[in-house]
Amino acid sequence: MELLERFTGGEIEAFETLFQRHQADVYHWVVGLIRDPAAAEDLTLEAFWRIYRAHARFDPARCFGAWARRIATNLALEHLRKAGREVMAGEDLLNAQPSPPVPDSAVLSDTRACLRRAFAGLPVKLKCVAALVLLEQQTYADVACALGITVEAVKSREFRAVRLLRKKLKEMGIEL
Repeated sequence: MELLERFTGGEIEAFETLFQRHQADVYHWVVGLIRDPAAAEDLTLEAFWRIYRAHARFDPARCFGAWARRIATNLALEHLRKAGREVMAGEDLLNAQPSPPVPDSAVLSDTRACLRRAFAGLPVKLKCVAALVLLEQQTYADVACALGITVEAVKSREFRAVRLLRKKLKEMGIEL
């Protein structure tokens, strides 16, 4: 608690300590959202720059990690919207789903492409929840905190994302 109070007071050493403790977690969180390590590095640094500038608004009684992830999540969502960036998670989805081996590499390649298109076609809100819950296996509570929504809303978005993915894949001729 003392460290957080020193940070709130503007002490640079306290900020540096918090940065060292939380930078890797925030980076992995952002990579899970945007699926681009290079952009995630930039967004992580931007998140900590914003955290530093907002130090006086932080409540030391709250969880710093959750606050940092929330700021990083907002930046990642903004990045996805501005860049029109697609979360390319088809290969991750394939690896997460047990399926019989496909002998024809062309069929596998087509399936991956369909998965990518289906995932990319999800609305940003559903895409973020799907990436964090389904691919990164984050807890509902962590995702809810980072997105500023309830656990029930996370579960609802996950359900809707899975339903939309199945529908899109079925339209492309792939049954899961």
